[in-house]
Amino acid sequence: MTTSPDGLRSLRALGHPLRLRILSLLTGTAMSAAEAARELGESQANVSYHLRRLHGAGLVRVAEEVSIRGGRAKRYRHGPESGERLEAGRADHLVLAAVLGEELRRRTELRKPRVRGSTTDAEVWVSPQAWQTALRLARQLGEVLHEEAKPPRTPGTVRASATISLFQMHPRQ
Repeated sequence: MTTSPDGLRSLRALGHPLRLRILSLLTGTAMSAAEAARELGESQANVSYHLRRLHGAGLVRVAEEVSIRGGRAKRYRHGPESGERLEAGRADHLVLAAVLGEELRRRTELRKPRVRGSTTDAEVWVSPQAWQTALRLARQLGEVLHEEAKPPRTPGTVRASATISLFQMHPRQ
């Protein structure tokens, strides 16, 4: 597989757990580094640094520039299409899997008890048509979540978690 420089840069930019949290936050609304820092309980300098890395990797875009206290602040937004750029070698995907695993653990600690969810884990052999259907449905699910995402604590919303990673595997064990 040929690795594109943009895909590799995007994948490596996800190598820090805070960056995944920032991407999730910026799915629901555009925010400046200061706004995101307040929401995440992090320093503005730290969030600003990670936002620059995510922007440089093409995972967030500047949605608007606003005047705040006489200065200018960029508000960033994350779109669902950025995941399509993630292509790299096995080692980079292993790093991403580790970061996703840690983020899933963090979110699971926040899971609301006795509220129904959905969990699927599968290592299966399927027809190429079934694979294409699963891939299409996963992309649709991601699009729905991104399109419907609202700013944190918007009245009438629930806080939800989704981690989706579909990929074909080598036929050997």
